[in-house]
Amino acid sequence: MKTLALTQPDTASGGWDLFAGQDRNIAVLDGADAVAQDVASACKVFLGELYYDQSQGVPYFQQVLGQPVNAQLLQGFLEQAALTVPTVVSARATVESIVGRQVHGTVEVIDQTGAASLAHF
Repeated sequence: MKTLALTQPDTASGGWDLFAGQDRNIAVLDGADAVAQDVASACKVFLGELYYDQSQGVPYFQQVLGQPVNAQLLQGFLEQAALTVPTVVSARATVESIVGRQVHGTVEVIDQTGAASLAHF
């Protein structure tokens, strides 16, 4: 499975932008890197935001934002989001920090081939 490569969140642009590869075409990822990026993207989708399937996404507005922080609940939502990526068979989320309205952490996933990858959100 391939996916369009996106810049990392800590880049000058703020991240999550397309960029050109060495061949001057839009860069793509495959394998474990593609799975990790797709999982990170799935964890960023708000419930109802995905145009073609509004049942997907994390219920940030409905159950996360404006509520007392419940890391276990959020981790469960993130794991469910990771499992929507077609090749992912298991996911384990870890919320590392919550500062203001920003949540940072990782989701460790195993795909159908048994390969492990780590998605950062």
